Amino acid sequence: MAQADSTQRFSNRVNEYIKYRPGYPVEVIDFLTGRCTLKRGSLVADVGSGTGIFSKLLLDKGYIVYGVEPNEPMQLAAVYHFRNNAHFIPVYGIAEATTLPANFVDLVVCAQAYHWFRPDETRAEFKRILKNNSNYVALIWNNRLTRIDAFARAYELLLEQKATDYREVNHQHLKGVDFDYFYKDGEYSLTKFSNKQVFDAEGLAGRAFSSSYVPPADTSAGREFALLLQQLFDAHQVNGRVTIYYETEVYLGKLS
Repeated sequence: MAQADSTQRFSNRVNEYIKYRPGYPVEVIDFLTGRCTLKRGSLVADVGSGTGIFSKLLLDKGYIVYGVEPNEPMQLAAVYHFRNNAHFIPVYGIAEATTLPANFVDLVVCAQAYHWFRPDETRAEFKRILKNNSNYVALIWNNRLTRIDAFARAYELLLEQKATDYREVNHQHLKGVDFDYFYKDGEYSLTKFSNKQVFDAEGLAGRAFSSSYVPPADTSAGREFALLLQQLFDAHQVNGRVTIYYETEVYLGKLS
């Protein structure tokens, strides 16, 4: 997260973010390892690292991860989670000014974050911190499938009707993301991986309220949203569970 008004969007949702946000398939890490010729000890900048959901997969692979994050509550959560892992180095910075040295990292990843950044300054900063001979950038999103079943359609409709600024900030539409401009000569690959979460009613509520566009739970709008969400769950649950399906999208290319 990097724009002035976006760096604090999740400050009051850190606990929900940690517990209920989707992870990423391990196949994504295997894919990046092969395509980017990474090895144990490679340096990776996880820009917009948040609470460290994607950083954990990188650390599990043996990489040294610089978690660049401007939101203090989210960064502190990551620092606590990785307190026994010396390979996680927290960096209080933004995408447009990471504070990392020039020609430093083997790979830059942005998981669920790039849509908050200012493209021109971000591209220049990423080019600066990447090693000259290893300049891949991976832009990654968990894209919720909104039409896959009746529950998905109903949940999407609820967000469209009752979430505060869902249409404006919904990353799924990736409005304003010009991949042809961002990557060198407009050359990049898009690879998709299947992903899902299974929730009971409490978990579904946690997942919903982890999103910055859902009204805070302690407001009248949030209480109305929670009631409608429970009704939606009751109508679509099977054996006390509902499933949210995603495609994890990995955009990968070089900058120069």
